[in-house]
Amino acid sequence: MLRFEWDERENRGNRTKHGVWFEEAQSAFRDPNARLFHDPEHSEEEDRFILIGVSSTARPLVVVHCYKESDSVIRIIFARKATKKEVRFYEEGI
Repeated sequence: MLRFEWDERENRGNRTKHGVWFEEAQSAFRDPNARLFHDPEHSEEEDRFILIGVSSTARPLVVVHCYKESDSVIRIIFARKATKKEVRFYEEGI
């Protein structure tokens, strides 16, 4: 089972800025067709990853996160609605 964590203040800020709660974002990890890739450009201090998947509300989302291997926890950094280009990338993988 996947475990998630986030900063609650960041969660509220993300909702204000991007219209997505992290609770919804975590549901995109259950999408069997989700696309996951490493983000080396933003991985200076920690390995960051980008997931493109459909949430439980049927919205395509981009979720930037890191994985804390020592705790087996996914820490959500931010989430937003996927762009049309990102949705096409997601659909190409199906």
